[in-house]
Amino acid sequence: MKILIVGLGVIGASFAKGLKEANYNEVYGLDICKDTLDKAKKMGIIKEGFMNSEDILKESDLVILAIYPKLVLKFIRENINNFKSGTVITDVTGIKEMLMDDILKILPNNIDFVFGHPMAGREKKGIDFSSNEVFKGANYIITPTKINKEENIKLIEKLAKELGFKKIRRITPSYHDKMIAFTSQLPHALAVALINSDEEGRDTGSFIGDSYRDLTRIANINEELWSELFLGNKENLLQTIINFEKELDLIKYAIMNEEREALINLFEKSSERREKL
Repeated sequence: MKILIVGLGVIGASFAKGLKEANYNEVYGLDICKDTLDKAKKMGIIKEGFMNSEDILKESDLVILAIYPKLVLKFIRENINNFKSGTVITDVTGIKEMLMDDILKILPNNIDFVFGHPMAGREKKGIDFSSNEVFKGANYIITPTKINKEENIKLIEKLAKELGFKKIRRITPSYHDKMIAFTSQLPHALAVALINSDEEGRDTGSFIGDSYRDLTRIANINEELWSELFLGNKENLLQTIINFEKELDLIKYAIMNEEREALINLFEKSSERREKL
């Protein structure tokens, strides 16, 4: 099976490393940066690199789109006649509803797009920060469509297992986007807000411990990607922010009114919920 990874950034290159470890030898890369392709080939994680999609797409059995959400639709449109008949396409994007309808409208009947989302991102961007270790034990989500062939969904599930993902789930795109707004996008929003709320000029670094370090790790954020993700999942994310604000207000008012029991109850509730996870 010939596998083409489109976009050899941090996630695409991590896939390439994982596929190499899983003994896939026919892995190719497509990227706009020649240096990245040269580096990937030198690392031995791709067999060959390409900057032009036409020839390699016509030979590829599986295409993994490791590019920004808006670029996924653009790539499909520009290459609609270049895919090999029977090609399976999958993606790694963190939002689904915004993309799926538009893609399915233009996708030929002989091409199957199995939408996927590896829940294993990295703060840094670029091939130099890639690592397939982040996949091991992580969650993988598939949002099947009515036209997906079962055999192709199982192909992506098999691939995810071979890359080290532990829990692989099939869910609807709407439920995916709702859950991702809470488990991924809200934490990123909180980390950004927390670190940006610091007073300028303070020697904060001399006072941080594990709690601050852990909470702000993802504030080192890919601004272009996460702007797309936030705006592409606007309604779900806004609702999660509203729900969070309500809970933060409960803590704030308990402190203002010196309601010790209220604080204890909130802390007990959070501890119990965390244990259940």
